[in-house]
Amino acid sequence: MALQNKTEELLAAWRALTGNPGSEGWLTIPVTHDAPCQLIAGRHFPGNEEALLAGFSTINVSPAEKLPQGHGFLVTKTTLGAEASGLIWIALCRQSTGSLDLFTRMTNDVVVTLEGIRGASDQKAYQTFIGRIRAWQDFMSRNDNGILGREAELGLFGELELLKSLIATGMPASLAVDAWCGPMGGVQDFAIGTGAIEVKSTVSSNSFPANIGSLDQLDDSLIQPLFLAGFRFVLSQSGITLPEQIGIVRNQLSEFPFAKNDFDSRLLHAGYIDDHADYYSHRFLQTERKIFHISDSFPRLTRANVANEIRGARYDLDLDMITTTNSGLENALTLLGVIL
Repeated sequence: MALQNKTEELLAAWRALTGNPGSEGWLTIPVTHDAPCQLIAGRHFPGNEEALLAGFSTINVSPAEKLPQGHGFLVTKTTLGAEASGLIWIALCRQSTGSLDLFTRMTNDVVVTLEGIRGASDQKAYQTFIGRIRAWQDFMSRNDNGILGREAELGLFGELELLKSLIATGMPASLAVDAWCGPMGGVQDFAIGTGAIEVKSTVSSNSFPANIGSLDQLDDSLIQPLFLAGFRFVLSQSGITLPEQIGIVRNQLSEFPFAKNDFDSRLLHAGYIDDHADYYSHRFLQTERKIFHISDSFPRLTRANVANEIRGARYDLDLDMITTTNSGLENALTLLGVIL
């Protein structure tokens, strides 16, 4: 995520501002950067908490907009002295209960993210600033200590395998990343055009268990066309790790900074940060890919074929037992309108 490190500069600035000026207000120091907005490190008194402030010339901040907060930080609209007048200032502030180490990682990442979109409009910079903080908010709300379990690691690897394939087909990078809605709480992992693709992955050799999370996930009466992509992997030294898979996608996006920043934010929503890359040592090698077109003949549970008294369900499919024809990715993307 972070391509260069601003941590020491931010920590040095906050140390220099430590103290109590005897009144309420801000003490600030500019941060060296190449971002499309003004950035300064600060402390707000009397609380003395660390902050990163971003100044924008012209942005639309609705009074009803709820700015991110919680998990040791908050975001507020604020004002500075006369020397900073003429700008709209948004402050990312650590709360007294928040970890300074985690807050510093977040602010470092936000600065580097903004540097990646130099030349962007004020509104785009503001949206990127707030969007990245929301991604960190989602990451901090997780209960996994910032490290994905093995099932989540495999699931993310499989979703990235499909994203990598979408980009390789020539699908515009920004559209491909935007289609990846699994980390954002989408019913299916990818929403493309009027349709969707759900992704399931396994390392099992004698069956292909696929956990279906709801009655809506494979309901093609709600979204069409609908596909289920199944990836089988084996653990092999000739395979690649999750961080290496992420590196491949980032390389595909290297010429598209906005899409790359969006991708990195979605990784945060998915629970992945680069600082923990060493924890992901499993090497996955793809051995099989199944693409099923969901239709009336496909075995699944939906609201239309269960009793009205059943309000929800999670269930398992064995994709190895399904006799429906493998549609193939190219045919699926044609029906989805990606390939003409």
